[in-house]
Amino acid sequence: MTGYTVRSCSFPGIHTLKHPPHIMLCHGTRLLLSAGLNVRLFCGSLEARIKVYFFSMIVCIQFECYKLYFGIFVFFRRTDVNSVTNWNAPLVWEGTFDPVVIDNIYRRINPRIAVVVFAVGKYTRFLKGFLETGEKYFLYGFRVTYYVFTDNEQEVPKIALGEGRKISVLTVPSAKRWQDVVLGRMKWIRGEADYLFMMDIDSVFHNRFGAESLSQLSAVLHRGYYQSTKREDFPYERRPESKAYIPPDEGDYYYTAAVWGGYLEDMYKYCYEQSEEDAKNNIEAVWQEESHLNKYLLYNKPTKVLSSEYLWSDYDAIKPEIKVVRISQVVKDYAKVRPNGGM
Repeated sequence: MTGYTVRSCSFPGIHTLKHPPHIMLCHGTRLLLSAGLNVRLFCGSLEARIKVYFFSMIVCIQFECYKLYFGIFVFFRRTDVNSVTNWNAPLVWEGTFDPVVIDNIYRRINPRIAVVVFAVGKYTRFLKGFLETGEKYFLYGFRVTYYVFTDNEQEVPKIALGEGRKISVLTVPSAKRWQDVVLGRMKWIRGEADYLFMMDIDSVFHNRFGAESLSQLSAVLHRGYYQSTKREDFPYERRPESKAYIPPDEGDYYYTAAVWGGYLEDMYKYCYEQSEEDAKNNIEAVWQEESHLNKYLLYNKPTKVLSSEYLWSDYDAIKPEIKVVRISQVVKDYAKVRPNGGM
């Protein structure tokens, strides 16, 4: 088949592409499906003309989606890391996208973004660092609401916020059942936002954490297991008695539970309910909610995978392929912030 040339679109930084039409349609269809578009086609004489119209419109949209995808994530490619998963989702690293292009695209959409954090007990001490650095680096210039779940409203600091950004404080009980309150609020928060992130509060931002992170379901590679780790060596829950069980011959990546994003109420509910089922059976998954999260993501593939740049740790030396640390977990004395002093 001869090459097919598509004009570059109006966004800066997108280049002219030459690919056969069937490849373009394939990628365009994938992106349309991931975006949740649903066009109903009719039959009959008048309906046939409507069908042709809609089909031509879909083809145009597919071409534009294809150009956007490749303009952002393919023409900016690194050879030292994988930049796409085996189910064709972007795997995002520094140097694999154009930040100006992708921010311009999302600013036209002007999405509402929610960040859910839990600051219960002594973890309120981490609020100031998280919020202040978030205002510098987290989706700067976009509409963001920080939803702070806490048992001590007085400990929530007053932070200077940018235009269109706000903090919403939600009180939860100090007792164990505060997770029930969060679960009840998740659907409500989802109605207030187009994208939602859940993040550990004991973290600080260091560099841009931008629109390249947004998708229907974004997951972050765990910093300890992204380098040539065999699936049988991932720290999945391997006991069949647990609801988080993953067989030794299954698995794609090992994801951290400290940062995840997208349409999260179903995932949060799943992880919570599976943890409760384990508790009823007197078993706890090896890495608690992170084990259940990895079970969920194995069978519900992320639409975007973020590299370990999107959650590093101040405990660890920075590796050569990590060109920029965007957010990291801070060094802390667990004996002072956790009731049981555990990790």
